Amino acid sequence: MNDILPDETPHWRRLEQVVCRLLNSYGYGEIRLPLVEHTELFKRSIGEVTDIVEKEMYSFDDRNGESLTLRPEGTAGCVRAAIQQGLLTVPQRLWYAGPMFRYERPQKGRQRQFHQIGVEALGVASVEMDAELILLCARLWRRLGLAGSVELQINSIGSSAARRAYRAALVEYLSAHRAALDEDSQRRLDSNPLRILDSKNPDTQALLDAAPVLADYLDAEARDDFDRLRELLTAAGVAFVVNPRLVRGLDYYNKTVFEFVTERLGAQGTVCAGGRYDNLVEQLGGKSTPAVGFAMGMERLVLLMLETGAAGDAAPAQADVYAVAVGEDAHREALAAVEAVRDSLPGLAIVQHTGGGSFKSQLKRADKSGASVALIWGEDEVRAQSVTVKFLRDGAGQGDKTGQRSVPRDQLEATLRAAFAD
Repeated sequence: MNDILPDETPHWRRLEQVVCRLLNSYGYGEIRLPLVEHTELFKRSIGEVTDIVEKEMYSFDDRNGESLTLRPEGTAGCVRAAIQQGLLTVPQRLWYAGPMFRYERPQKGRQRQFHQIGVEALGVASVEMDAELILLCARLWRRLGLAGSVELQINSIGSSAARRAYRAALVEYLSAHRAALDEDSQRRLDSNPLRILDSKNPDTQALLDAAPVLADYLDAEARDDFDRLRELLTAAGVAFVVNPRLVRGLDYYNKTVFEFVTERLGAQGTVCAGGRYDNLVEQLGGKSTPAVGFAMGMERLVLLMLETGAAGDAAPAQADVYAVAVGEDAHREALAAVEAVRDSLPGLAIVQHTGGGSFKSQLKRADKSGASVALIWGEDEVRAQSVTVKFLRDGAGQGDKTGQRSVPRDQLEATLRAAFAD
């Protein structure tokens, strides 16, 4: 679980702001969800035989003996909230952001506390809704400068009945080659065989070349929907690759699944993934409600922005003005004056020195802060009801761009307004 430091947070903030504006423009409303849910919620939604539930969740008993879990993903909690709060009387477009928790082997772009932005459209069954979410993602990549760095992969995993039939055929095929499977795939063969399709082991992938194909088991409705999705994406100019082995790792998905992947981040190449989950609301106790959504990994997106240069020159916040004072009376005058400046010029970032020290040491701090202007109070300034304005950088101020001058206290706001006018 990593700290995100001040030299990194500007990139996170930019990502959050771009996503928030985009989702608002598509009519999605933000929902804020608890970090902790009852463990049973994830067992019922994700599936008890998935790696997440079996090995990766942070679960504990509270003082009442109830089993609680730090959320490993956001969809289950969002659906739970929509049911519990009575939101499903009309279609809902919702989004959320925040930390998720899984006990995984930490790697670049994958920590045990990680952050996601999730988007859920509840109550709309049409393929057009699937297409809208994918188009929304494509627009986001363009706004972030990542359009050429990600590839869209899509698939259809059909209905529950289709997957059961395919699962039986896949297990039959792989059981005959069990000895050739890697250890992880052998374990999954008995618990969650469709996840073997995601194996990164090259020998297992070679074995899958002759395996049954899920597309052969789709019902007519799923085939028609998938054809329609490809038609809509093509008409919108969104390039895609059909990946017949894309199944997603959560039990609640059906029909459309998709991922945006990149080759720029090594093994952790999926930056955004989602799909349709028409049975989850009913599975969690609500009325039958179609739904589709996706989640994007913020760590991976920030890494990709930095890797590709799309992050730009975002820098940690720094001061515009640094206030220096020596002596009790000077500190009192400086504090009151700086607060007045904050009132009249709320856009300025002002640091008030509060650690004591000589003028020389405080001015060193002022220069190190990156401020363009230092405001100086001492005994002379207190007596004269003035302030010394010292320009620390070339280009600060109007007229005299460098050096310093004494300014009457009642002209300080006007002096600073002029100094930062351009």
